[in-house]
Amino acid sequence: MDPKILIFMLLVCCSSVFNVGAQSYQGKWKLLKRSIGVSAMHMALLPNEKIVTFDRSEFGPSNITLPQGKCIKEDSKSSDCYAHSVEFDPATRAVRPLTILSDTWCSSGAFSIDGTLVQSGGYQLGEKVVRYFKPCMDCDWEEDQNGLLSPRWYASNQVLPDGKIIVVGGRYQFTYEFIPKLSGSDRILYKLPFLKETRYSALVPNNLYPFLHLSTDGNLFVFANDRGILLDYINNKVIRSYPVMPGGVSRNYPSTGSSVLLPLKLFSTTDSDNNTSTPDAEVLICGGTAPDSNEKANVGVFVPASKCCGRLIITAASPEWEMEEMPINRVMGDMIMLPTGDVLIINGAAKGTAGWGVARDPVLNPVLYRPDARNSDESTRFEVLAPSLIPRLYHSTAHLLSDGRVLVGGSNPNINYNFSALYPTELSLEAFYPPYFTKTKPRPSIVAVNPGLKIGYKQKISLEFTLEGSAILSDLFVTMVAPSFTTHSIAMNQRLLVLAFNNEVKKTSSGNYLVEGYAPETAALAPPGYYQLFLVHEAIPSKGKWIQIKQF
Repeated sequence: MDPKILIFMLLVCCSSVFNVGAQSYQGKWKLLKRSIGVSAMHMALLPNEKIVTFDRSEFGPSNITLPQGKCIKEDSKSSDCYAHSVEFDPATRAVRPLTILSDTWCSSGAFSIDGTLVQSGGYQLGEKVVRYFKPCMDCDWEEDQNGLLSPRWYASNQVLPDGKIIVVGGRYQFTYEFIPKLSGSDRILYKLPFLKETRYSALVPNNLYPFLHLSTDGNLFVFANDRGILLDYINNKVIRSYPVMPGGVSRNYPSTGSSVLLPLKLFSTTDSDNNTSTPDAEVLICGGTAPDSNEKANVGVFVPASKCCGRLIITAASPEWEMEEMPINRVMGDMIMLPTGDVLIINGAAKGTAGWGVARDPVLNPVLYRPDARNSDESTRFEVLAPSLIPRLYHSTAHLLSDGRVLVGGSNPNINYNFSALYPTELSLEAFYPPYFTKTKPRPSIVAVNPGLKIGYKQKISLEFTLEGSAILSDLFVTMVAPSFTTHSIAMNQRLLVLAFNNEVKKTSSGNYLVEGYAPETAALAPPGYYQLFLVHEAIPSKGKWIQIKQF
């Protein structure tokens, strides 16, 4: 019997245990492309609606070749004629091979103000490289071979209020720096001893790919292993240290959990300047495993992953972790912010850790987490959703699309491309349709954004929209989602804001609806750049509209 059919039968049999399909619509899966030619270790959605994804580039042949004449000369005797990066169009499912000259293995990325993907670090000859990919029709990778001061392998990136990108950590790197190098301060390497203090061991750090979240005061939350700090990165000063997260679990690579900054809810005040109140910043961290799990997995002992999640209000006067449990153990899970403000926990394994061949029991069911239901019973806070048939383990990714689907790809827990291993290399892309794709409610559609798709801070904006078959408009809000760069269970720069819109819905002369509100007040709330704008009505989001926010 086909093993994928067997997996599906087992999941159906266990549906009563996992509450799959019992009461409500649990979403669905759709295979978009059996093979894009590369395994999607890294992934980003550009403002032109194209996905750029790439693998490492030093492992040998991929399953897609470069256009004729584009082979990369490796030395005097050999050339690499295989592509290790592709552009994927979710609308047409077309694949375009791209050219990467340096090794991108376990690298990091974020977006510049103009929508260019700025991608940094990697392995060996790629460890100091900064790469650029612009959202245009025939663009390809451009590389600055000396874009970084320090080698960055397993580092993390975050966009800052001035539009610069901070790059933090990496293997054996207890520092941070800024890209691109535009000023004297960008050419300085800043020490961060916290990264050395949180290392479990030299061989099993458990603090690589640290979680980064820009707080609402403009400082940077940095979490590594089991604890976090608030960093004044301008003055190179730790301004507060947070309590250790309970549970005795490591949360960062290779004991890989995941993290999100929960929705920032902006509310209008009554002053004449149309200011909004500054919301609290709250972080959610889920999954991971015991600190010694990687060591045990390397000798064939696969420790169950953690079920626990923790929430921490990092702006509170006396912050304390609020702990809760997922319905399923999970390591290497991706946490994706949905347009509704809910969190999708997807991919990963129930035993073992990140790394080659050191995980078992793929977790095929995504879980939906509803942050605002935290004070009710656990069955409404967490919901187990419909399973995939494809294991997504080490080197898998997930990414929100503008139409509300979640694109899922990658998984290669093997040193090379291996299609006969216990968990074969995956070249496929599939889409998960979250439960809001139900047919029982109409979906709103944004017709226009006024005064336009380029907006300034504190600017008054209005959304014109349509909604079929609904005479009563209720439970309506507007969200703004920053595009992330996803790899290794971390969605760098992921951010969702609930905008300050009033509750009054007007009818236009054309018969459409109109709501009004304000853009975020500061760049600390919303760093400059492109965002996806969604209108949500009764938990059903519209398709996203790309807008750009900056100081005009």
